[in-house]
Amino acid sequence: MASVMYLAVQYVSLPERVPTHFNAFNVPDGWGPKWMMLIPLVIGFAIWIGLHVLEKFPHIHNYLWLTEENARRQYKNSQLLLNSMKNIILVFFSFMTIETVRISFGKPSLLGVWEMPIFLFVLFGTMGCFLFRSYRLR
Repeated sequence: MASVMYLAVQYVSLPERVPTHFNAFNVPDGWGPKWMMLIPLVIGFAIWIGLHVLEKFPHIHNYLWLTEENARRQYKNSQLLLNSMKNIILVFFSFMTIETVRISFGKPSLLGVWEMPIFLFVLFGTMGCFLFRSYRLR
């Protein structure tokens, strides 16, 4: 929500052309009109809603070690995984919105080339931890 407020406050003063794509070194290599700053927010919100709905129905998820004895624990583990993933993705999209606004004003990137590796490490690390936890709950 803070990133939406930040974008709303900064929107009027944004230049007409803003970065819309970044290369592997986090240098803008695609530019577009400033309304395109809304697209990542919409995509992030759609992903968040999808994961939120999926979190409410743990019984339809696919499990490796599901038994009657551990079903309740496995369901809770799956819900926690989805909750963690949706919040990691929310933070990433929020950070990228703020970062894109900063770069539009000519300010340097906060994390530079490390943004995507950090995001992927946190996301897949979280998934790995919950998969290991699921194995221990069997």
